[in-house]
Amino acid sequence: MLDSTQRFSTRVENYVKYRPHYPAAVLTLLAEACGLMSRSVIADIGSGTGISAELFLANGNRVYGVEPNREMRKAGERLLAKYPRFVSIAATAEATALPNASVDFVIAGQAFHWFDRAKARAEFLRVLKPGGWVVLMWNERRVETTPFLRDYERMLHTYSTDYAQVDHRQVDDAMLGAFFGPAGFQLARFENVQRLDFEAVRGRLLSSSYAPEPGHPNYEPLLAELRRIFDAGQSVGTVAFEYDTNVYWGHLRY
Repeated sequence: MLDSTQRFSTRVENYVKYRPHYPAAVLTLLAEACGLMSRSVIADIGSGTGISAELFLANGNRVYGVEPNREMRKAGERLLAKYPRFVSIAATAEATALPNASVDFVIAGQAFHWFDRAKARAEFLRVLKPGGWVVLMWNERRVETTPFLRDYERMLHTYSTDYAQVDHRQVDDAMLGAFFGPAGFQLARFENVQRLDFEAVRGRLLSSSYAPEPGHPNYEPLLAELRRIFDAGQSVGTVAFEYDTNVYWGHLRY
């Protein structure tokens, strides 16, 4: 299995173009539940190409984007260059290079499942101000709501390299409970949908770290199957990728 910090190096262009964003309702939730304000300082851990960081930058926040993968980090720097309150940091969840007690929120969008949880927890406690919050977000693709999504899930299990091993849905309530500790956590869920033509579906698939790349024996069969299930499931040339945007938040305690 590839080092988790290197898995997306060859997938940046597709990641930028085709990964879903997060609904603005996340900001409303965090403002009401956690007191998020435009002056709150954010550490976006595993910031990647900047999808989650941009949500907070557009809210006026200073955001430190902590990303170990060079190609992903450089893409994020290009995309977020228009935001003067963005600071890019080449570092990891387990060693962020941020000062002690320097941020109000630690967030992780589509990234927490790659972290060493024990080391990341200690690091988050170090960099958070007293009373600071941890917010973990995933756009979780629905797998049973349409024939296309059922076929897509089945295709991944058949042709992917290590989908079952790295699927973020392995992070369950017990893992999150152990991570957040005695203070516990809360969950909110929002609907999120992409309507994609075949080229976008193809790019969305190939942005995933478990999708085989050219030269792998499963690459061509995967794309052939994708074409088949897209044609069977499309309406007016597109299919719907349906997601639940799951937002977990809470305080950490020593």
